[in-house]
Amino acid sequence: MASLISTLCIFFFLLNISLTPVVGEVIFEDGYSVSTVIDGNKIKINPHSIIPVSGGFIILDSTASTFYTLSYNKDSDFSVTKLTGTDIGYEDGSLDKAKFNKPRSFVVDSKGNIYVADMKNMHAIRKISKSGVTTIAGGNSKTAGRADGPGLNASFSNDYELYFVPERCTLMISDHGNRLVREIQLKAEDCSRDSHSGLRAVSTWFLTVGLPCLVCLILGFLARPYVIPNDHRGRLWRNMTWKPFLISLEKQVLMFCFGIRSVVVDSNIYSLLRRLVLLSFSHLRLMFSPKVVVVRQTSHRQ
Repeated sequence: MASLISTLCIFFFLLNISLTPVVGEVIFEDGYSVSTVIDGNKIKINPHSIIPVSGGFIILDSTASTFYTLSYNKDSDFSVTKLTGTDIGYEDGSLDKAKFNKPRSFVVDSKGNIYVADMKNMHAIRKISKSGVTTIAGGNSKTAGRADGPGLNASFSNDYELYFVPERCTLMISDHGNRLVREIQLKAEDCSRDSHSGLRAVSTWFLTVGLPCLVCLILGFLARPYVIPNDHRGRLWRNMTWKPFLISLEKQVLMFCFGIRSVVVDSNIYSLLRRLVLLSFSHLRLMFSPKVVVVRQTSHRQ
């Protein structure tokens, strides 16, 4: 009896050693702190995953099958608003009526649309947009599968995750159960960048760089539009400069500004910018390219 007890003790001791993870050297880096942003116990939310979006975050409460938006202002005050998901089930339609079945994976595209891996609802992939909730793939088979093709005929395993790739405009699927990497080609409008952000960037660049350069160019042109001929009488001098070229003072320097008025009237932005660039180079060449100036002396008869 005693030998049996000893054998069992040795067995459990060895089993405990084999199950204990080996911990190597731990290097702790200073400079980081942790703070609580939202206490789910107070507002009855169990956050399973969170993804950043413009102006806040999308929170998935997998237990309640509900999505929330977490927004914040300049003072870092956070507010939580229910997005969609009323109860456990499978129902598309408006945001206030849609139902999910404890999803665990979701992604967000460039337009803010949400794609959900709703595995327990017949292996469906669903889309949440401003207009409501729809099913884009799967959801038509009660058993797992690996069929490709149109979204209505596609099938997935019991374990898969989603990833959004904006460069390819695709929804990548890590189909763990089938050991496959699959993709869904999204619509082009869901991958295009916000045109308003591009317009804001152009406007900011023009106000900070383009407008000051244009004002300086106009002021410089008004200050020295062309070479003024010297018509003083008497003794004239031959002025030497560092660049040995001749320039006739009897002719004004050609300026590339004669077509700007017509370009403005035609509202051709490209042509207008091209004319302004040529005008800039012409004016800079005039200002920073000194030349040999030779003036002929004319005799006047009495």
